[in-house]
Amino acid sequence: MSHRIIQIHVRKGAGDLAQKVKMIDRTVDCWPVGPDGLSYALLVRTQDTQNVTDRLQELFLKNQIVRIVLQPVEAILPKPADKITTEQVAANGDDKDKKPKAPKVFSGISRDELYADVSRGAEITTSYILLVVFSTIVAGIGLIENNVAVVIGAMVIAPLLGPNLALALSTALGDLDLMAGALKTMAVGFLIALALSFSLGLVWNSYWPGELNGPELMSRTNVGFDSIALALVSGAAAVLSLATGLSSVLVGVMVAVALLPPGATIGIMLGAGHYDLALGAGLLLAVNIVCVNLSAKLVFLFKGVQPRTWYEKKKAKRAMIFYMVFWLLSLALLGYVIILRNV
Repeated sequence: MSHRIIQIHVRKGAGDLAQKVKMIDRTVDCWPVGPDGLSYALLVRTQDTQNVTDRLQELFLKNQIVRIVLQPVEAILPKPADKITTEQVAANGDDKDKKPKAPKVFSGISRDELYADVSRGAEITTSYILLVVFSTIVAGIGLIENNVAVVIGAMVIAPLLGPNLALALSTALGDLDLMAGALKTMAVGFLIALALSFSLGLVWNSYWPGELNGPELMSRTNVGFDSIALALVSGAAAVLSLATGLSSVLVGVMVAVALLPPGATIGIMLGAGHYDLALGAGLLLAVNIVCVNLSAKLVFLFKGVQPRTWYEKKKAKRAMIFYMVFWLLSLALLGYVIILRNV
């Protein structure tokens, strides 16, 4: 079972830190940090991290907290008892007649850790641009040469999955800045991929006309309801693996719900003048984007990922309802277009 260390540092005049820390349940252990009594470390289970950090922010005013730091724990010796200590029970005034608090739905890494992980995917950095360039070239050549291994390599790089997950999280938290950053990063990534793949398709069709018909390339121009099911499940798995701290699972998800290969196919087919095939690839890309965002929002909703304060929760709820309706209508429209194309 994984654990986290939550270290809190408060200002002078914030009250008896040691006493307030003892008021927090769901801690495995706690100890002072430094001789001044202004810092404390709490050992908690990973699934209790959010509850404990929220409780700390309830016990202290915002201007009384200097910093709260979360750290993952690799190992603990000796292995701690996974229960509330007798001292904590006494401090909380617990007794047999008192009903226990209902646990929050959210279990996994904390909201702040999730935000830190996902928000990095919404930043336009040199590394992000280079990853888009490299993965587009790799995907384009792999698609044209019908090399499955090369295409999978481009899928694993998956630079375009990050801003989509950031967009889903931004609506769950009502964070407009993160939403704007995710949309901007996504647009930049797709434009770079489209420009590069268009050039590749133009050059390839000029020197080797009639060769843009490999199975890997053509499979990205066809879309059915199985594509919708795959994208929905893969998007949900991506968010679930992030929220529970199992980032290694993302490798498989990246392959399953790849966004860049259909994006590269659009550019290649446009460059070669095959506009109907480009439209099919565009439809597949749209299905993947809609399904990833829709399933991600559903998982965030199920996991209880939401802001801490009531005002932020109210704002996030409005944003969540609006975007859920938007993505559902978009998916219904795409389903109708799929039916028309397959008639």
